[in-house]
Amino acid sequence: MTEDITIRLPSLIHRIGGEKTKQAKTIALQYDCEVKRVRRSRHWGVSGEAINIQSFTERLKLESDISFGYLIHKIETALLGHADKLEPLEAKLVRLIHDQPNITLSELTHLTQCTMVEARIARFNIEL
Repeated sequence: MTEDITIRLPSLIHRIGGEKTKQAKTIALQYDCEVKRVRRSRHWGVSGEAINIQSFTERLKLESDISFGYLIHKIETALLGHADKLEPLEAKLVRLIHDQPNITLSELTHLTQCTMVEARIARFNIEL
């Protein structure tokens, strides 16, 4: 259901240094994300589920190390384009039903990639 996203991090080592990159890789693994080089280039990328990448970014902020600023900024900027993946399915269904009370169940399943049962349960819970 959830798909991994990849955020490009051009020239990561040149911007934050090799030791900080190794530290970021270790922290990323704790959140089921992966920071790795793109083939044999100088470019890097972070991949994983959007929610996990967001948690990884929050952890980097706690490090209070100024050298992670570039990494945090690039990830947060890229996550703006994936805002729909940061919202849980139940919250997304509730929001869509509140915004469009006349939305059909098939439209809900098409927009959110949920099952018909999940859409019915969300509609039922809202009507209560």
